[in-house]
Amino acid sequence: MGSEGVAALAGMRVGLVGPLPPPAGGMANQTRQLAELLRSAQAEVALVQTNAPYPSWISALPGIRAVWRLFPYVLALWRVAGRSDVFHVMANSGWSWHLFAAPAIWVARSRGVPVVVNYRGGEAAEFLNRARRVVAWSMRRVTALVVPSRFLQEVFDRHGMPSQVVPNIIDLSRFSPAATPPAAAQGPHLVVARNLEAIYDNATALRCFAQVRAVHGTARLTVAGSGPLAAELQALARELGVADAVTFAGRLDRDAMAQLYRQADVCLNPSLADNMPNSVLEALASGVPVVSTRVGGVPFIVQDGVTALLVPPQDPHAMAAAVQRLFAEPALKSKLIEAGLLDVQRYTWSRVAPMLATVYRQSQQSIQQGQR
Repeated sequence: MGSEGVAALAGMRVGLVGPLPPPAGGMANQTRQLAELLRSAQAEVALVQTNAPYPSWISALPGIRAVWRLFPYVLALWRVAGRSDVFHVMANSGWSWHLFAAPAIWVARSRGVPVVVNYRGGEAAEFLNRARRVVAWSMRRVTALVVPSRFLQEVFDRHGMPSQVVPNIIDLSRFSPAATPPAAAQGPHLVVARNLEAIYDNATALRCFAQVRAVHGTARLTVAGSGPLAAELQALARELGVADAVTFAGRLDRDAMAQLYRQADVCLNPSLADNMPNSVLEALASGVPVVSTRVGGVPFIVQDGVTALLVPPQDPHAMAAAVQRLFAEPALKSKLIEAGLLDVQRYTWSRVAPMLATVYRQSQQSIQQGQR
């Protein structure tokens, strides 16, 4: 079934709309990876980048910046739609929807091209509560709505927008366990791979780490991400007395992240809202046990005590206790690693490609039937 699903994509002309690295991030990485995988399946992919760089002189003018980008963006959409069999639009909440997803839908449909909206983001519920009517207006022109998790599927169901689950794709050739475990002599190594924004609550991870280090004096923490709270979080690390053991690595590309996971003992996910965090799946694929907050879509992709340990949000004591439990119970740690490695097989290209091929084919058929 996997090889047949991949083969079904051959020759298909896909207009792929979404952000690209840099900066590296969840949706940007998924857009780039999807383009690469579609091309490896012999599909023709035309990319329309939603985060193309601005001229340096306009970068400090948000309003003018948006208008400056809009005209070439719409023109690119029009050109790509003219040579595409299907549009695949990577969509998110907030202004990202209004500025990028909605125009892509309308341009493609005005040219008779079926549109698959691939919606992501843990804040979808709040966004739809505010903007359901506007979103629904465009969504009625969409031939398929796909979401990466049952969590988001339930969110859209509540707003009368049916969807199909097509999960994120994890490259197991890149994210894989280390040949040998990290050296115990260097002390426990904890990793956080979330951007430095309020929604990801890296402060809780720092407070958790301070408690862990009080017991394990050689413990280290690497925070891989960038964002507006960098200075504030660095100040908090100094205030907690752990600055010498915390590395703020900035945002890393996928190869550097894969290497970082292979050097880690535990991955922390302290976020306050989430959908299907790639960092959790990448850690599992790398043989790293995960301690995450029990928020949003996280309980839909990992099971507490089976593939990860889940704790309440904004509770550094509970998070630290879970980490300590992993160190105190090596059998539990091994069990989580083994179950995680097995579970992430669901997110391989060979599993996801047939789902995507079916969505594309059904979208094309929907348009053809509507034109009869």
